[in-house]
Amino acid sequence: MDKYYKAIKENICKYCVDSSEDGNCTLNEQEICAVEFYLKKIVKIVHSIDTDEISIYHQKLRDEVCSKCKTSKDEYCYLREDANCSLDRYFALIVETIKKVDAGLIN
Repeated sequence: MDKYYKAIKENICKYCVDSSEDGNCTLNEQEICAVEFYLKKIVKIVHSIDTDEISIYHQKLRDEVCSKCKTSKDEYCYLREDANCSLDRYFALIVETIKKVDAGLIN
């Protein structure tokens, strides 16, 4: 799991709205990064599907992760609606990064 976490930190966190100009996370101890929290489930989702259709990954994410998230109720998520869920916002990049790690394109 470390290789995926490292690749995500290097390739996604620097773009995250919750990071500083130098790429460090600005979330406080009361906040949690959904990408980091659900990373094992995200990797499992990516490994369970073999397609280039991101919508299929997104649906599996909604079924496996979002449906169990405390911010979601009946498929409505106030964080996603507010564009404030890092997992939803960067999911296409996350999938791409995991696939690149698996292909040996990222260490």
